[in-house]
Amino acid sequence: MVLPSPKVNTLVELLQWRAQQHPSKIAYTFLVDGEHAEVHLTYAELDQQARAIAAQLQGLAAPGERVMLLYPPGLAFLNGFFGCLYAGMIAVPAYPPHAKRPLPRLNSIMRNAQPKVALTTQEIEDKVSAQFADYTDVAPVYVLPTDSIRADQAAPWCAPAIDADSLAFLQYTSGSTGDAKGVMISHKNVLYNELMITTAFQNDETSVGVSWTPLFHDMGLIGNVLQPLYLGVPAIFMAPMAFLQKPIRWLQAIARYRATGTSAPNFGYDLCVQMIKPEQCVDLDLSGWRLAVAGAEPVRAETMQRFSERFAPYGFRPEAFYPSYGLAEATLFVTGGQPTALPILRQVDKIALETQQIVPCSSASAYTIVGCGQSWLGQQISIVNP
Repeated sequence: MVLPSPKVNTLVELLQWRAQQHPSKIAYTFLVDGEHAEVHLTYAELDQQARAIAAQLQGLAAPGERVMLLYPPGLAFLNGFFGCLYAGMIAVPAYPPHAKRPLPRLNSIMRNAQPKVALTTQEIEDKVSAQFADYTDVAPVYVLPTDSIRADQAAPWCAPAIDADSLAFLQYTSGSTGDAKGVMISHKNVLYNELMITTAFQNDETSVGVSWTPLFHDMGLIGNVLQPLYLGVPAIFMAPMAFLQKPIRWLQAIARYRATGTSAPNFGYDLCVQMIKPEQCVDLDLSGWRLAVAGAEPVRAETMQRFSERFAPYGFRPEAFYPSYGLAEATLFVTGGQPTALPILRQVDKIALETQQIVPCSSASAYTIVGCGQSWLGQQISIVNP
């Protein structure tokens, strides 16, 4: 297993180490159309672009300031994210505002984070600037389009004075049960969580990931962007909309790139069953798919069963399913099982479950709950009544 050097204490040092070890190796591939149109970033290109963006940021804000990331899906997000870290600033991953409708969640994040700068693309700069003018309770935000920043503008960059305990980014919760809350993620938090993921998933230098989850989401960023960087392995991703419009694109990419592991919410697997037609699966080979991580929402036994039955003819194995539990408050990964074992299922009385009782049951009223594994490494889990 090619894990980072023991001297790597921050994500900045991690990317620099990868760029020194394998400068021309392709780190990330974005499928522009969700299928065959590829654009790439090598480790050296990402390192150089991050320095150039950081050099511009260091002239606009002080170390430790918050910087919003408002990018459409694509490689520009990666450049902006690492540009923030290279500047010694705190990245705030989000999604770009829509020009014609308000976004309460984004407004909430803006008020809470109080960013000094927002990074985006030239194409959506005007939309972002116009909406920011409406924020009367937020200090003026400087909008910096980064796709016009050239790599040769990196000369003024100064290495940031950061260490393992420095904040890397604010990961905002979904806000599904209240206002979105920013979780303070340090470099140490991320690197330890990446080691947990590596250990639990049994990832190694042969791993390949294919993803469609949003990059501003913890599953997309920590699981599908930073885990490949931690391992030094290829990461292929597409826009979420490319998957939602045509789910077969995800499975075709898994087959084409011989992906070993993926992660998605439960609904993603359901969508594949509902929308993919047999005629779309000609020559589909999923036999290399070793780990199908399911998380981010309740994992349902019926979803795993339907997906396994539907795609078994194409090489998918039921034991590839990996139910897991994670949340932004814990960086990402909290629990997961053994990656070579079938998911653990238990039937309980549905009515008793609604009153917070676990009663084994085998009758028609039984509800099947899915085990989401154990804690890993030195992490401890406490279930408390606040």
